Amino acid sequence: MEEREIRKRINESFDPRTILAVWNKATIVPGYNESDYRRDRCGAWIKFSDYGDIDSDFGWEIDHDKPVAKGGADDLSNLQPLHWLNNRGKSDNWPDWKCFYQREEAD
Repeated sequence: MEEREIRKRINESFDPRTILAVWNKATIVPGYNESDYRRDRCGAWIKFSDYGDIDSDFGWEIDHDKPVAKGGADDLSNLQPLHWLNNRGKSDNWPDWKCFYQREEAD
């Protein structure tokens, strides 16, 4: 059994290189430091340092576009940054799902 399959099952965190690579897939917002703030595909503001923080208005998580439960892999092409509320709302819905959260402004 491959190590990544085991990691998916125990929901282990992604390594720092993968986190950065997924962050770089988020939308850059002109006028904001792209290392700090970006937007997810729903337009919700996310903050790099708030990765995994569900108590933050800017918390985000790494989502499997095609859920693992439906055969999705940990390949970078299948990973996307989503505000934690959008990720929770998406759950295992795929391919059709709607954005659940969009914050209008960053701090």
